[in-house]
Amino acid sequence: MRDLLKTVVLSICVLGLVGCEDARRQADDDDLLNKTERRDKKIGNMFGESLLKFNDKDKNSGGGIGVNQYLWRASLDTLSFMSLRSVDPFGGVIITEWYSSPENPNERIKIDVMIMDRQLRSDGIKVAMHKQHLERNNNWVDVEVNPQSISDMEDAILTRARQIKINKA
Repeated sequence: MRDLLKTVVLSICVLGLVGCEDARRQADDDDLLNKTERRDKKIGNMFGESLLKFNDKDKNSGGGIGVNQYLWRASLDTLSFMSLRSVDPFGGVIITEWYSSPENPNERIKIDVMIMDRQLRSDGIKVAMHKQHLERNNNWVDVEVNPQSISDMEDAILTRARQIKINKA
């Protein structure tokens, strides 16, 4: 009788623990679902219209992108000749792949653009440029980038941003 009582108590404890595990797993699943829904609401549909809406209503309501819309669009337009490695519209970072021009295949560049502000200002963008040269032994070697090239790229993005803003008005 005593063994039967121990077995029943042990069975109840095991069932209770299994039930708790299922409840914890369900809570974890619900939490993951809630996080996913919150993330989806935050970023919208990456390939839909939500990221392409650039009017003030979208910007003020928390939709759209997290940086200046004109600098963002201008950066993408200016770098459109290059393949993109990474794009973060909320952090304002664009990183390209290495690019070699057909005229100079022994040289390649990579560009990182960081949008620093929600305002369209000349100091709202920072460009980092990396340059490499192909040696005879087929190794790429870093070379110094002319600071004027970086300044020219920033100016091209700012000029394009102003054009987009003027055409929007």
